[in-house]
Amino acid sequence: MELESILAYLRNKTILITGATGFLAMVFVEKILRVQPDVKRLYLLLRATDAESAAYRMKNEILGKELFKVLRETRGEDFDSFISQKVVALPGDVSFENLGVKDVILMKNMCTEIQIIVSSAANTKFDERYDISLSINTFGVLHMLSFANKCLKLEMLLHISTAYVCGEKVGLILEDSTSMNNRVKKMPRFDFEVVEKNLVNEKLNELRTQDVSEEVITNTMKDLGIERAKLHGWPNTYVFTKAMGEALLNHHSKNNLPFVIVRPPIVSSTYSEPFPGWVQGYRTIDSVIAGYCKGKLTRLLLDPMTICDMIPVDMVVNSIIAAIVVNANKSSGIIYHMGSSLRNPIKFYDIRSFAFKYFTKYPWINKDEKPIVVRKISTFKTLATFHMYMKIRYSLPLKGLKLVNKVSGQSFQDVYAKYNRKLRLAMRMVELYRPYLLFKGMYVCFYLIIINKIVSFLIMY
Repeated sequence: MELESILAYLRNKTILITGATGFLAMVFVEKILRVQPDVKRLYLLLRATDAESAAYRMKNEILGKELFKVLRETRGEDFDSFISQKVVALPGDVSFENLGVKDVILMKNMCTEIQIIVSSAANTKFDERYDISLSINTFGVLHMLSFANKCLKLEMLLHISTAYVCGEKVGLILEDSTSMNNRVKKMPRFDFEVVEKNLVNEKLNELRTQDVSEEVITNTMKDLGIERAKLHGWPNTYVFTKAMGEALLNHHSKNNLPFVIVRPPIVSSTYSEPFPGWVQGYRTIDSVIAGYCKGKLTRLLLDPMTICDMIPVDMVVNSIIAAIVVNANKSSGIIYHMGSSLRNPIKFYDIRSFAFKYFTKYPWINKDEKPIVVRKISTFKTLATFHMYMKIRYSLPLKGLKLVNKVSGQSFQDVYAKYNRKLRLAMRMVELYRPYLLFKGMYVCFYLIIINKIVSFLIMY
């Protein structure tokens, strides 16, 4: 399949993108508008109360980003006119039926126009409130699927999941849902649509009856999410709710529905398109690198030989476009792993070495305009050795401070509370990131290899 046929397929297509303010979705939108200006229309679903609010969000949170500077330069004075013709800011929310779209006429038009749906809406916080994560990552998929079944011209529904729906599986991880579906079915009742929803509602009603603060409700619902995830074999709320979302898609999709699932691992900044190095905020590994270059992170729970499966966001987008084109109008249900851990692995050992060399040559300059001197980060290969270090270095001195505070009549209460809060936060973050810093799985990318030639055409464009 040549580049011309890829672009020809996208010509005059109407595409709905949910989660449009997300990192991956924005790069997808920019790519489509840049390489195929003859696309008919892009509907960007944005969480907003009305069209005006949606348009404001689109302007400030999407089109106003540096990401679109190449497109702006290419279109020149025609940019705003081009966007108004091609892009619709759609107020809505995947947490609701009909994706939260209230305009009946607009809904009717969408159902007769839309040919491609890119389901990108997600809450990616590892420990988000269970009710919020469940409503978006799990039941949001059901609402999106219900809408897809109303689209008369639908050619492809592409759902963006995550490679880590596998949990903490060891060894080769295949591009299928058999293992995950079996795990979901082992839950006390497979009908988790009812079980988990009722559990959340009961807990929220209980908390509101007790008239507790919003902070207590938030912390309790966060803990509930982690508790439910670990009970069923997943390390955190995010991957658990994404796994249930995949299961619902596979379980409820009709036989003739053309859909595929893509599972990217850690998504990093752009490699080349529209220019190198663009990223939105701190991604998963960025916060670790930022802490290291600023001299704040000197030790880490990490097996240096663990494979860090990262892929630049523009490569993910190229693979998504290729998957759409190849599978259009086919009820394939194919799952694509979009990583390189098996074919071209990079270990944390390598990343540690790269970071040390880079920040030695180009040090971070602090607020006093002095360069930060970095050293190779020390690592703990097991949770046991890490806990031992934390106990000796922090927990025992903190217990001593607690005792001194008690005998001195609470003279050091503020100091004790501050460091106790910091230690608890640090240990919580370690527990959230531990599954990925000690991950022992490798993703098989057989289907991705098949479409690699198409991806190469898109990269060259």
